[in-house]
Amino acid sequence: MLIINILGILLIAGIVWWFWLYKPADVSENSSDLLVTVKNGVYQPARLKIPAGEAASIKFLREEASPCAGTVVFSDLDISEELPLNKQKTINLPALTPGTYSFTCQMQMYRGELIVSDKP
Repeated sequence: MLIINILGILLIAGIVWWFWLYKPADVSENSSDLLVTVKNGVYQPARLKIPAGEAASIKFLREEASPCAGTVVFSDLDISEELPLNKQKTINLPALTPGTYSFTCQMQMYRGELIVSDKP
């Protein structure tokens, strides 16, 4: 009984970490043409960095057949695009002000961040 309780607590801790505490470490620096791969339940890279005041394009390559991976949503920018399986989809972003913009799947299980910063 004790082992089952310990396993349950570890499972709950893992779920809390994955959905609320996990911060992806990957950052793709200042490129005007970024590629994000959607596979294994995550965006890779999940953190993108672009300069403020310049339009940018992000290419998404969906390699996972999960229906949740089929749509990427930039809620702050009112952008929602379908991602075809095993084909690149380019999403053009307008020039943005500095800040952090999240992008997710429809159910917000896949999560990423677009970090827009001032030029050095």
